[in-house]
Amino acid sequence: ILRKTLSKRGVRVITGLGKYFRNVDKTRSGFLSRADFKEALKVFHLEIPEGDFESLWLILDDSKSDKVEYGEFIRAVFGEMNEHRKSFVRKAYMKLDFNKTGSVPMVDIRKCYCAK
Repeated sequence: ILRKTLSKRGVRVITGLGKYFRNVDKTRSGFLSRADFKEALKVFHLEIPEGDFESLWLILDDSKSDKVEYGEFIRAVFGEMNEHRKSFVRKAYMKLDFNKTGSVPMVDIRKCYCAK
């Protein structure tokens, strides 16, 4: 149910959820509690029946930690990126990581990317 709703509403909802998750995650742990996750779905009008929510939560919280990571949520809904998209991501990262350090500071991203 959630996958169908998200695919109809697209990228705007996914990016909005990402921003929302980061704002709710006050400790910057990368994880959301069950209550925060449920509230996020409500805020974006992605309410699903309680039974379906419980099933979704069991899938997302496979470590039984009672929290979910945003990346896990995206992978559960959309699956892994195909190889074609992964190759584009790798190419972009290689351009950004021109010092070949394995990480990209914000300063280097600003040199290559303008969000205007």
